[in-house]
Amino acid sequence: MNTFQNYLLIAMPSMDDPYFSRSVTYICEHNEDGAMGLVINQPVGMSLKELINQTDEDAVVDENKADNIVLAGGPVNQDRGFILHTTQPGWTASLALTSDIMVTTSKDILSSLGNDQGPDKSLVALGYAGWSAGQLEEEIRSNSWLMVEADTELLFDTPIHKKWEAAVHKLGIDTWQIGPDVGHA
Repeated sequence: MNTFQNYLLIAMPSMDDPYFSRSVTYICEHNEDGAMGLVINQPVGMSLKELINQTDEDAVVDENKADNIVLAGGPVNQDRGFILHTTQPGWTASLALTSDIMVTTSKDILSSLGNDQGPDKSLVALGYAGWSAGQLEEEIRSNSWLMVEADTELLFDTPIHKKWEAAVHKLGIDTWQIGPDVGHA
């Protein structure tokens, strides 16, 4: 089985699901049971400071990080937080996805994201996207998604509102070259 873990799913312009329209989704896990990913370019309307203050009123949040945007990671379990972050020793609850990227659902890292104790780079998402066995493969065959290997620059350094376009450019094409209709030649 080919795995799509550590790939980005780029929604085709024809994607009519309002949740995934022009979305970019990082695939955290993909196996014979299905797939799990985090949408990395859909703001939820909350800042990192607001989220941290909800969980730890005494936390001090660095003003340079206070306005970091919390993301809508997907339509499943939207009350659950996921933190995608660069590798840093000491976070035993974090699962290494690659040598550079880790993910956790543990609240112990959340307060440190707002100061210099946390990982250098991170994304906080509420909820996740999930696919049952074979569902993602079928959506890819039906041209709902483009795919490109993920990298830390696109994940952590590209502004949220530019991620879809940047992911498309990483494929070597311009967004105007992608037609609104899908099909096979």
